[in-house]
Amino acid sequence: MLFSAACSGEKQADQVAQPSPSTASSPAPAPVTVAVTAPAADATGVAASAEIAYKSDDPAGTTVEVKDAAGKTVAGTQDKDAKVFRPAKALSWGKKYTVTVASTAGAGGSTASSFTVMKKPGKLVSAQSNLSEGQTVGVGMPLMIIFDRDVPKKQRAAVERRMQVTATPAQEGSWSWTRSNEVHYRPKVYWQAKTKLSYRLHLAGVPMGDGYYGGSELTGTAKIGRSLVMTVDNKTKIMTVERDGKVAKKIPVSMGKSGFPTVSGTMLVMSKERRTVFNTIGRFTGEDAYNKEIEYAQRLTWGGQYIHAAPWSNWAQGNSNVSHGCLNVSQGLGAWLFENTTLGDPVVIRGTGAPLENGDGWTDWNVSWAKWRKGSAL
Repeated sequence: MLFSAACSGEKQADQVAQPSPSTASSPAPAPVTVAVTAPAADATGVAASAEIAYKSDDPAGTTVEVKDAAGKTVAGTQDKDAKVFRPAKALSWGKKYTVTVASTAGAGGSTASSFTVMKKPGKLVSAQSNLSEGQTVGVGMPLMIIFDRDVPKKQRAAVERRMQVTATPAQEGSWSWTRSNEVHYRPKVYWQAKTKLSYRLHLAGVPMGDGYYGGSELTGTAKIGRSLVMTVDNKTKIMTVERDGKVAKKIPVSMGKSGFPTVSGTMLVMSKERRTVFNTIGRFTGEDAYNKEIEYAQRLTWGGQYIHAAPWSNWAQGNSNVSHGCLNVSQGLGAWLFENTTLGDPVVIRGTGAPLENGDGWTDWNVSWAKWRKGSAL
């Protein structure tokens, strides 16, 4: 019995020395490494348009908080894939900010870094948009941004990166520089009818060459209305008006006579004037010199090509060209067009033999998509 007891005691000792897996301690979680990578710690002269870049071993569980010197949190959006925090608006000139990056995973991890925004520069560049807030426009209307000075080529990529356009529903689009101080945004094909547009230009503090910087932010919204496209065929002398993909009206036209050709290409309705005066005295002589009141005029080119009512040429509309380059229509159909069009509606003219020159009006659709994209600095 003593022997049995001794053996039993040895087994109990072995069990105590080797605890079961269920009671073994787990290894401590590894700490997560986080860091602010831009702006650099204690950096000064940081652009007011700066974004906050960081790194983290746990992107999904990492948060970013930016506060000003008074402790007020800066609103913005965090892109966890790109590991970037983008302030909702430009940071204040000359102010100090603190960034805190933290992870909630494992043992967690946290770091803080501060930087100071550049003082307000003396040389600032302003920008304006062609679209007024909430404006409804046609399916061909580009967003046009005009700066008050030329932007050097080497600065244009940085400028484009700070200009955001959002379309709902989403549509492929691109910026393209049409002049050294002007950049336009258009989709690959005409905007979808009823699209909602918004844009935000984060340009404050962006270098624009020769000691100039972007002066402020520019935001806005617009709406695309119904689709209305006018197509004119010189062979038939008929304008076909399509609304939302269906033929709404066929309109007889008369275009430019010999020596005054109507240009062919894709253009847009640029302005509308219920009544205006066309005065060619001093430019032309004889019967080509006139000073005449015109009704229902819609501009297509800077060079002076319009759609307008011309009751004096009713006899020619639909069969011969007698105008000085404009598209003549009857009084009644001129009024109908005027009532049904909006700025940015496309007008496609074919077969006149005189090509539209790019830049003579809003000619964004007169180039291929491939060529358009080549105009982007990106």
